[in-house]
Amino acid sequence: MEYAFPKQEKEPIGDATHVRNAVARFMQVKGVTDDERDAAWRRIEKAARQHGVELSEKDWRELK
Repeated sequence: MEYAFPKQEKEPIGDATHVRNAVARFMQVKGVTDDERDAAWRRIEKAARQHGVELSEKDWRELK
């Protein structure tokens, strides 16, 4: 299974549904640095392209 945050095994991104859920729950992940969030967002963007999910946000900092 692929994860947005692989060290923590949080937010799976193996299919379109999981990608959408990872975006929705992204800011709920605790105990990670901004660098880890940057890397996780890149993984989410890649998975979104692979699974045909359109992201309206260009950066995780746009999430509310």
